[in-house]
Amino acid sequence: MSTAEDTGGDSAPWGEVTPEAARRLLVAAVEAFAERGYHATTTRDIAGRAGMSPAALYIHYKTKEELLHRISRIGHDRALLLLETAADGEGTASERLAHAVRSFVRWHAEGHTTARVVQYELDALGPEHRTEIVALRRRSDAVIRRIISEGVEAGEFDVPDIPGTTLAVLSLCIDVARWFSAQGSRSPDEVGALYADLVLRMVAAQR
Repeated sequence: MSTAEDTGGDSAPWGEVTPEAARRLLVAAVEAFAERGYHATTTRDIAGRAGMSPAALYIHYKTKEELLHRISRIGHDRALLLLETAADGEGTASERLAHAVRSFVRWHAEGHTTARVVQYELDALGPEHRTEIVALRRRSDAVIRRIISEGVEAGEFDVPDIPGTTLAVLSLCIDVARWFSAQGSRSPDEVGALYADLVLRMVAAQR
């Protein structure tokens, strides 16, 4: 399976994208954007990777930016669901924060090709689509901020700057997509466990 197809462990990656031709184009776009960058990629590049003609792309996507928006929306929805599931689960704030970080980091490592596009091509979106995605990012920020706030209130965490710490936690997790390699010495699960431990130390969690 191409790393560009891995958006979160589903049995049918990118399964929400239909028909099959549209899915193939989206996978090709992820690979091209990750390799060359959005602005350096042409619709001809994407169609060629998908084994289609440039004209075939416009049957499913009106513009290259529409493709990027579809990729970004699916990716941010998946990432937000992981965080919300962890935050709304049972356990102490420490346990829920560790779960959130492990899941978020694992998603960025397992799908690092997709995650690089989702996280680092935000400014290539048009104004309306960018506003939509920024709203999703703010929801992710709110989830982590809520867990940290609950930990402070419960006496589990010692965090004098909750907004700043939230930004640091999310930035640490997101950056995994930039450097992770499947040929590296650590698996996604191992990186997730390491980062969860680092974040708990960051918030001075009671052990």
